[in-house]
Amino acid sequence: MNEIEELAKIELNTLPPIQPMLYDDLHQNVLRNLHLELGLGPALYLISPSYSVLNTVPTDQVIDFLNKKESLLNYLKEYIVQNLAVYSVILEMSSYFIEQNNYLVLARLRENGSDGRKYEIKFYTHEPKELLTNYKDKIYIGRDFLDLYNFKRKYWGVKDMIVSIKDQYERLLDKAEARIKEPMAYKSFFQEIKESVNEAYTESLLILQSLPPYLEIEKMSGKDLIEIKSQYREITHYLVELRDEVDEFENLLRYKKETDFVRYVTKYKKDLTNLISYLNIKINGVLGYWITNYKFKHS
Repeated sequence: MNEIEELAKIELNTLPPIQPMLYDDLHQNVLRNLHLELGLGPALYLISPSYSVLNTVPTDQVIDFLNKKESLLNYLKEYIVQNLAVYSVILEMSSYFIEQNNYLVLARLRENGSDGRKYEIKFYTHEPKELLTNYKDKIYIGRDFLDLYNFKRKYWGVKDMIVSIKDQYERLLDKAEARIKEPMAYKSFFQEIKESVNEAYTESLLILQSLPPYLEIEKMSGKDLIEIKSQYREITHYLVELRDEVDEFENLLRYKKETDFVRYVTKYKKDLTNLISYLNIKINGVLGYWITNYKFKHS
């Protein structure tokens, strides 16, 4: 965990300017109450919106970072919320819990590469009054990926999430060996889910390879828009099949009281649900709007 060390190396003037964006009330409130979780060595520091460390006594290095990099952290938080607004439905899908928690959202950054520019972010929400006394009660609401130097995402970011779904399943298998009482009792479930994961991964990447990585929607023909929408819908179908298998497995684990492991399956299902909703709402929703409002050109 070296996120603080990597962020400390970044000069604000080297980052692309934040473009003005109109936020709805949900995103405005989350931006005001966004807490960061950044690692340094073995420690994970919970940082308040005013940049004080809440969960432990900070080292001199952490204090120096927070004092000198406040403008960078302001940039980082707005950049995170802009990415959430454009490339995910994480906040929308968990808006009830977020609002109940006074819009307190935790963004836990993990470096996703070796150059300090790309990050995986896990998001949680928590009841403000019990944030420190019952930290383990936080609610997982999703994950996202961002590149500090490139806001625009190929394929609307779907490829990154598909790859993540496959990678996460591999990590899920590792956790199963350590946390399930009798892993072999669930062998058939793991095999079925693995096959579904591989199918969703392979077929989705093949579909994406056939599509333009960046769409100039206003310049496209109605026929192309319809075809692209159909292709993204097909990706959704593979993910729905996978999500349903994971849901069945989760229910069995709860019935068998596999409490040490089932929470990881629940997080996995949450990521699948978020991606399906993102495809349906943000991607096919936008494409559907352009199709139904298509202006035919008359010669």
